[in-house]
Amino acid sequence: MNDRAVTLLEQYDIEILKTRKGRGAILCDTSQGTLAFKEYAGTEARLAAENQLLQTIAAKGQVHTDTLLPTKEGCFSVKDRDGISYILKTYVDGRECDIYDRAECGVAMELLAGLHNAMESADTEGKCATDSALKEYEKRNRELAHIRSFLGKKGQKQPFERYLKSCMDFYLEQAKQITEGWRLYEEERSLRQVTGGFCHGDYQYHNILFAEGQWYVVNFEKCHQGSQVTDIYLLMRKLLEKSDWPQELGKELLDAYQKVRPIPAYDYIDLYYRLAYPEKFWKIANFYMNSRKSWIPEKNMEKLSKVLEQEEAKQAFLENVFGNMLFSKKD
Repeated sequence: MNDRAVTLLEQYDIEILKTRKGRGAILCDTSQGTLAFKEYAGTEARLAAENQLLQTIAAKGQVHTDTLLPTKEGCFSVKDRDGISYILKTYVDGRECDIYDRAECGVAMELLAGLHNAMESADTEGKCATDSALKEYEKRNRELAHIRSFLGKKGQKQPFERYLKSCMDFYLEQAKQITEGWRLYEEERSLRQVTGGFCHGDYQYHNILFAEGQWYVVNFEKCHQGSQVTDIYLLMRKLLEKSDWPQELGKELLDAYQKVRPIPAYDYIDLYYRLAYPEKFWKIANFYMNSRKSWIPEKNMEKLSKVLEQEEAKQAFLENVFGNMLFSKKD
């Protein structure tokens, strides 16, 4: 962010005492406390919808969040002369949720359930676009097929490329089978007219902060309408991958959420397919495909090896945590 952007703060009815650089933002010390001024890639209409959602959450009084601040003209974004948009929001100076502390992970799930309850009555007039997870995973399957074709035609291969190619068939077939099962599930869900709700859209530990003796959920820029399982999945996958897919942790996380908000039957199936999809493998392969091929970081090999090492534990997790549950809940 360039310093010229600071002049845009004149469009807000706020006295700026001092500015300093923060992570991905300019921090502004004001008479109203510390605020964060950061770039934004969305539309003004979407910000208005986000603000409406945040007001709904605040009215419930169950979950603390950051908030957007309007300009003197009532807008939620400003643009510089290059057309880059910026937003001003309250800043929470806290520590992130500790992903290695099971108690805090449980709190994060309870907090999410409370957030979903608070967002239940929100009405953003259709300005928060709905998600289409199935289309996204179909797109990823096409990307994996393209990468497999690329590796097959490539002549001299580096060790990572040979390793990636050796397991590409397995993971691409896995991805296709999971996506097809998901497609059938989505068709049945549609026939039964099962609807979604509002999602945070980026519910990960770095957006769950502890400050001044209480927990905050921040950064709602990716909020949208759709399956709330999106949020459950985002947090659970990260926590499970970091801990090698422990079954007890998975059950604890689901129990913590359900202490506050029951998980509907079809959402269990949704969560199963999201967790079963080889997302980490896709990320590694996609990163490789979109990076310079002349030099491949050793970290890529380490990450790929980790995925393969965890495969057995992941499958055991899915079978033991979701196996019986899927059939009993669907009925």
